[in-house]
Amino acid sequence: QLQLVESGGGLVQPGGSLRLSCAASGFSLQYYAIGWFRQAPGKEREEISCISNNGGVTNYADTVKGRFTISRDNAKKTVYLQMSSLKPKDTARYFCAASAYCSANVNSFGSWGQGTQVTVSS
Repeated sequence: QLQLVESGGGLVQPGGSLRLSCAASGFSLQYYAIGWFRQAPGKEREEISCISNNGGVTNYADTVKGRFTISRDNAKKTVYLQMSSLKPKDTARYFCAASAYCSANVNSFGSWGQGTQVTVSS
């Protein structure tokens, strides 16, 4: 019953910043860990970050660590991904999904959103 919708993507110059939002409806967001994933054409889907249901645990892929920050506001039913120092290789479609706990297993996630496109180019 949980539904997720991503937004905030767009075109940004290298070195720029962008904040993505993952808005939830249906079941209360507080019961779910939320992961952010990205996929570029012809490439594997990559888990880039995850946040536990209460925000106490956050995980980042090495490719984005130090540049991206995940956060959540359960009252607003929204999870955010603040992206800074963006690089052309960050270009991808970004998805959010829900799980009982953060996990490296993509199959443990469900309620996938439709994704939002991020393009980093000068």
